[in-house]
Amino acid sequence: MDADIFISLNHFKGHEMTGFGGAIKNIGMGCGSRAGKMKMHNSGKPVVSKERCRKCKQCIKICAHGAISYDGEGKACIDHNKCVACGRCIGICNFDAISAPNDENGDILNKKMAEYALAVIKDKPNFHISLICDVSPNCDCHAENDVPIVPDIGMLASFDPVALDKACADLVNKEEAYQNSQLGENFKKNILEKDNFHTTHPETNWKSQIEHAEKIGLGNSEYELIKVN
Repeated sequence: MDADIFISLNHFKGHEMTGFGGAIKNIGMGCGSRAGKMKMHNSGKPVVSKERCRKCKQCIKICAHGAISYDGEGKACIDHNKCVACGRCIGICNFDAISAPNDENGDILNKKMAEYALAVIKDKPNFHISLICDVSPNCDCHAENDVPIVPDIGMLASFDPVALDKACADLVNKEEAYQNSQLGENFKKNILEKDNFHTTHPETNWKSQIEHAEKIGLGNSEYELIKVN
């Protein structure tokens, strides 16, 4: 927040919840706090896996709101009436026993990301760079990520993150799918819409991200491509 200018660099790729991840997602999700990331991904609050809980009682030490207790077996429980969804218990658990449900509607998640991105760059000079290479079907946080869905395209840059994301999406949608990719396999299943992101993840709607970002004044979806050799 103390920086005089904001510059972002992102890997443009597909995403299983938002359709794609580009400049808007990189800024909004990347600059969100742990609690902010929780609020973007979830309509609910953290939950405990009884199978994974090892009764170490580290989570109760980190909870500032008295929301954590233990059942008769010594397993952690979270009182959602007291929990404020700060996510600190998720961070402290060494056994991945506490997690966010990731149950937010995709369109709402897209809108929340755009609003967080606007909060980050509002009234501040900003510039954004996107690398359209190794366009994976899923978010980079996936350790099991699949092969790219389309060939490499190149690098785009803009002072407008909305125009940048829209241009990247349009370029990816002009490309033919790699036949051995998740996108190519879905085309073989007769999911024939010419939208490479929606075909990769039919339940997603990447356009809601662009539309809401433009509506709240984050940027403009209209753009001009200027090629630099």
